[in-house]
Amino acid sequence: MNQKRVWHVIDGQEVPSLSGRTFTSLNPSTGQPLAEVAFGQTEDVERAVESAWRAFDSGVWSRMPPAERSRKMRKVAEIIEARADELAALESQDNGKPLTAAKADVLGAATLFEYFAQIPENILGKVYASDPGYFSYSRREPYGVVGAIAPWNFPFQLACWKTAPAIAVGNSIVLKMAEQTPLSATHFGRICLEAGIPAGVVNIVHGDGPTTGAALAAHPRVPKITFTGSTEVGKHILHAAADSIKSVHLELGGKTPNLVFPDADMEQALAGSLFTSYFNSGQICTAGSRLLIAQDSADEFLAAFQARARQIRVGDPSRTETHLGPLVSEAQLRRVLSYIQAGRDEGATLLLGGDRPHVPGFEGGYFVNPTVFVGVTPEMRIAREEIFGPVLSVMTFKDEEEAVQIANDVMYGLAATIWTNDLSRALRLAERLDVGIVWTNCPHTVKWNVPYEGHKASGLGEDLGLESIQTFTQLKTNYVNFGGHRLSWA
Repeated sequence: MNQKRVWHVIDGQEVPSLSGRTFTSLNPSTGQPLAEVAFGQTEDVERAVESAWRAFDSGVWSRMPPAERSRKMRKVAEIIEARADELAALESQDNGKPLTAAKADVLGAATLFEYFAQIPENILGKVYASDPGYFSYSRREPYGVVGAIAPWNFPFQLACWKTAPAIAVGNSIVLKMAEQTPLSATHFGRICLEAGIPAGVVNIVHGDGPTTGAALAAHPRVPKITFTGSTEVGKHILHAAADSIKSVHLELGGKTPNLVFPDADMEQALAGSLFTSYFNSGQICTAGSRLLIAQDSADEFLAAFQARARQIRVGDPSRTETHLGPLVSEAQLRRVLSYIQAGRDEGATLLLGGDRPHVPGFEGGYFVNPTVFVGVTPEMRIAREEIFGPVLSVMTFKDEEEAVQIANDVMYGLAATIWTNDLSRALRLAERLDVGIVWTNCPHTVKWNVPYEGHKASGLGEDLGLESIQTFTQLKTNYVNFGGHRLSWA
């Protein structure tokens, strides 16, 4: 499914950059070119923002009856589902994830749009207690234009994740996907137009972070920014937003602790720990990259984990038996390999992996074997920093107190996973873990109706659920004097 060119989607049209500049999108399984992609610069961001404001100010979407907005969003979901095979094949090529996982992402995106299609009819204000003759109420109103910047680990799903709640409440959007995975975003723009979402409501500009993303984040006429990505880039976005005091929503990095207690269902704990460690080649902000095992059961659990991890198949993403595809880019490959070397240098013991597999026919791909370090201590870089690859740091704890101390002793606070059949323990730990999401015996469970938020350096504000209405709207309060009360001042 190679493409020759991928353009921006601005004001309902697929257009090249005004400068004519392009960049090459590579297939991470082979290192070979997939497409030439328009490289958006300041002037391209400017015309996308202007397009978004024209659409918003015209009221063609923002003042459309809520039920009609809902119908068009459901149509987006229908088209995505109907084209799931095509979109998954494109996603697998562009991102490197196994085809089965890519299709699950696409179908998940369809259900996400279906969920957010209910939001237009659920934007509720409040009525407040008032003095006689006065009426006080509030309503939620769209910002107008939302700038959205999304990463490369779940490209199509995150394009929908960013867009659906923003437009559901009446905003227009300018979406900038990661330069590593631009291909499916343009298809998403086409689908929105085909579903009847008016031109200019969904605009997509391709390019890199320092140029295109920075121009969008700093644009004075973009009052709301939503960003998913690294904590370091999130800090830059906050700085860029300061000049115009814009509202910023951030979903940032993580270093999820995966706590295994002796009373857990060990078969499920093994399967879940493997999944949370290596799903999507570890390229997910909630990856359980810190495995914390109770000392009393550590040897037995780790032996079983190692045996199962050796069965993970790394290779051609198009084959159904493949568990892990390549990392997304050569730069990400170098980053992950540098952390593996850092683990060695700091004195951790490499129990498994740490090398690159030979995948016949894919010699240029960015593959890394599942890696396990033991003898890890909490101050090591591999135990503290987000690696975003299939690299697991194993530590042990003697009791709940030490488990919580190790789990919380990082700058991140996105998620944690607990394996135990002791309900009291689960509830005690959930209260003490400083994270936005706690999974007990169910890693990586995400439902569109349940809010998703990080603590500490893992983010600001809420994704998903009805709570996202607050993320993508601003509050207006109204006081009405209907009782004829008169002022006597001066």
